[in-house]
Amino acid sequence: MRAAYLQFAPKYLEVDQNLAAVESQLHSVEADLIVLPELFTSGYFFQSKDDLREVAEPIPNGRSVSALQSWAESLEAVLVAGLAEREGDRFYNSAVVVRPSGEVDTYRKVHLFYEETTLFEPGDLGLRVFAEETSEGKPYRLGIMVCFDWYFPEAARTLAMKGADVIAHPSNLVLPHCPDSMPVRARENHVFTITANRYGSETKGEDSLQFIGMSEIRGPSGAILNRAGESEDVVEEVELDPHEARDRRINDHNDVLGDRRPDVYATQSERGTKSAGQCDS
Repeated sequence: MRAAYLQFAPKYLEVDQNLAAVESQLHSVEADLIVLPELFTSGYFFQSKDDLREVAEPIPNGRSVSALQSWAESLEAVLVAGLAEREGDRFYNSAVVVRPSGEVDTYRKVHLFYEETTLFEPGDLGLRVFAEETSEGKPYRLGIMVCFDWYFPEAARTLAMKGADVIAHPSNLVLPHCPDSMPVRARENHVFTITANRYGSETKGEDSLQFIGMSEIRGPSGAILNRAGESEDVVEEVELDPHEARDRRINDHNDVLGDRRPDVYATQSERGTKSAGQCDS
C-alpha cells in the first residue's frame, strides 16, 4: 500500500482557505491512506470558546467532512484528518476516518494538551481500530491517535493490542521531542506510524505556540521511512506492507505483545498508598 502525510500551516479560523490549501496539495497524490494534521481546518490556539464555536462542525454533516468525502472518492483513498467537532453544546478535538465510499468514523482525542482542557471534552469513544483495505483490496487495520496521545505509551499499546497494523497520528506538535519518541512507539508495538503535523505559529495574548513540522512515517522497527522539514508545505508518500506489522516476534523466543505480563503491571498510580520506608526498590 502507499501511505502519505500532508503537512502545511493552517490559517486561524479560515476554514475555506484551509480547505482550499489542502485540496491544492492533494490533487496529484496517489496513495491508499492519507493523513492530515490535527484541527486542519481551523487552526489550534483558540482565543476563546466563541472562536471554537465559530469553526466547530457536526460530524459527519459538516462542510469539512463533505470536502473530505469528495477528496476520498476522487483519490480512491482513505483520509484521516483532525477537526473541531461540535455535538450539541459540547466540543471535541476529533479525527475522522473518511473512505472512498463516503463512510465516516470518528475518534475523539483522549489526552488533551494545555488549554485544550478548557475548551474540549475528553474523548469518550475509546481508542479505536478500524478495518480498512487498499484500492487493490488488501486489508489492514488502522488505529488512530491525535497529537498528545503519543505522550502516553498506553495509547499506542492499546491500539496494537486491538490489532492495529498502522497508527495514523494527526498532530499540531509543539513539544520538540515527539519526532524522536515516535520510533519508540513504533518499535515497542511493532506498528507503522504516520504523524501528520503542521508548522507555523499562533499567538494568544503574550503566549505563543510554535509548531515544529517534521511530519514522518516510521516502520515497525522504528526506522524513519520519511520525514518532512520543519517549515514546508509537503505531501510525502511511502510504499509499505501493513502486514509486516503482524509478525511481532523479536526472536525465536520473544514476542512484543505475547511476552507482556499484565499480572505484574500497575493499573493505577500507587503514589501515596505506602507509608515511608515501604516503597519497593
